[in-house]
Amino acid sequence: MHANTGDQLLVHGRTVGQHDRVAQIVEVMGSEGEPPYRVRFEDGHEAVMSPGPDSVVRGHDEARLER
Repeated sequence: MHANTGDQLLVHGRTVGQHDRVAQIVEVMGSEGEPPYRVRFEDGHEAVMSPGPDSVVRGHDEARLER
Protein backbone atom coordinates (compact mmCIF):
# COMPACT_ATOMS: atom_id res chain seq x y z
CA MET A 1 0.00 0.00 0.00
CA HIS A 2 1.30 3.46 -0.90
CA ALA A 3 -0.18 6.81 0.15
CA ASN A 4 0.61 10.51 0.35
CA THR A 5 -0.45 13.12 2.86
CA GLY A 6 -3.90 14.37 1.88
CA ASP A 7 -5.06 11.07 0.34
CA GLN A 8 -8.14 9.36 1.71
CA LEU A 9 -8.22 5.96 3.36
CA LEU A 10 -11.45 4.04 2.80
CA VAL A 11 -11.92 1.32 5.43
CA HIS A 12 -14.65 -1.14 4.44
CA GLY A 13 -17.00 -2.45 7.12
CA ARG A 14 -15.99 -5.93 8.29
CA THR A 15 -19.37 -7.21 9.43
CA VAL A 16 -22.97 -6.93 8.27
CA GLY A 17 -24.37 -3.55 9.27
CA GLN A 18 -20.99 -1.90 9.78
CA HIS A 19 -20.58 1.06 7.44
CA ASP A 20 -17.49 2.00 5.49
CA ARG A 21 -15.37 4.70 7.13
CA VAL A 22 -13.40 7.41 5.35
CA ALA A 23 -10.34 9.05 6.87
CA GLN A 24 -7.91 11.66 5.58
CA ILE A 25 -4.25 10.77 5.79
CA VAL A 26 -2.58 13.58 7.72
CA GLU A 27 0.88 11.98 8.10
CA VAL A 28 2.72 9.15 6.38
CA MET A 29 4.94 7.63 9.05
CA GLY A 30 6.52 4.82 7.00
CA SER A 31 9.22 5.17 4.38
CA GLU A 32 8.29 5.90 0.76
CA GLY A 33 4.54 6.14 1.40
CA GLU A 34 4.25 2.88 3.32
CA PRO A 35 2.19 2.46 6.53
CA PRO A 36 1.69 3.31 9.29
CA TYR A 37 -0.43 6.40 8.62
CA ARG A 38 -1.82 9.01 11.00
CA VAL A 39 -5.42 9.53 9.87
CA ARG A 40 -8.31 11.82 10.80
CA PHE A 41 -11.83 10.47 10.49
CA GLU A 42 -14.85 12.58 9.53
CA ASP A 43 -15.86 12.97 13.20
CA GLY A 44 -12.44 14.48 14.06
CA HIS A 45 -11.05 11.33 15.70
CA GLU A 46 -7.37 10.70 14.90
CA ALA A 47 -5.59 7.36 14.92
CA VAL A 48 -2.38 5.69 13.75
CA MET A 49 -3.23 2.84 11.38
CA SER A 50 -1.50 0.11 9.43
CA PRO A 51 -4.38 -0.68 7.08
CA GLY A 52 -5.21 -4.24 6.15
CA PRO A 53 -6.77 -5.79 3.05
CA ASP A 54 -10.15 -4.25 3.90
CA SER A 55 -8.78 -0.75 3.14
CA VAL A 56 -8.20 1.25 -0.04
CA VAL A 57 -6.17 4.43 -0.56
CA ARG A 58 -7.78 7.04 -2.79
CA GLY A 59 -5.54 9.78 -4.15
CA HIS A 60 -6.40 13.50 -4.25
CA ASP A 61 -7.95 13.29 -7.73
CA GLU A 62 -10.02 10.16 -7.05
CA ALA A 63 -11.49 11.61 -3.84
CA ARG A 64 -12.36 14.90 -5.56
CA LEU A 65 -14.24 13.13 -8.39
CA GLU A 66 -16.53 11.27 -5.99
CA ARG A 67 -17.85 14.42 -4.29
